[in-house]
Amino acid sequence: MTEKGIELIKRFEGFSPTIYLCPAGYPTVGYGHVVTPEERERFRNGITREEAEELLRRDLIRFELGVKSLTKGIKLHEYSIDALVSFAYNVGLYAFKISTLRRLILRGELYDAADQFLRWVYAGGRKLRGLELRRRAERELFLEGVYGRGV
Repeated sequence: MTEKGIELIKRFEGFSPTIYLCPAGYPTVGYGHVVTPEERERFRNGITREEAEELLRRDLIRFELGVKSLTKGIKLHEYSIDALVSFAYNVGLYAFKISTLRRLILRGELYDAADQFLRWVYAGGRKLRGLELRRRAERELFLEGVYGRGV
């Protein structure tokens, strides 16, 4: 992940020092870290921004490896990967795996794939403005990689 990708995730996840329920109903802390039952006690008193950033970077390793594995054989710019990791971090690797977004990427139809981000704007059966904004930002970052701009 580039710093640009990490900042995008942090911006849309927001920071919470204490456990809260995300719109999908999962206990969450920091920058979108889903708290497992085994972790509840660990985060009972909250976390600092520094701890949350470390937790996020650790979580993102798994998501980046998952995205790269699920797009194996397709050459993608790091910004496109950042966008896909942000997407998968938010919806889950399984949802990415079965998505039309991934199928189009595997077929090399990257411009059509970019438009698929915009379909994933619902949580708990409701269309959320925050998800609409996030998906537009992910789409733009993905296309930045497709166009070869950036770093």
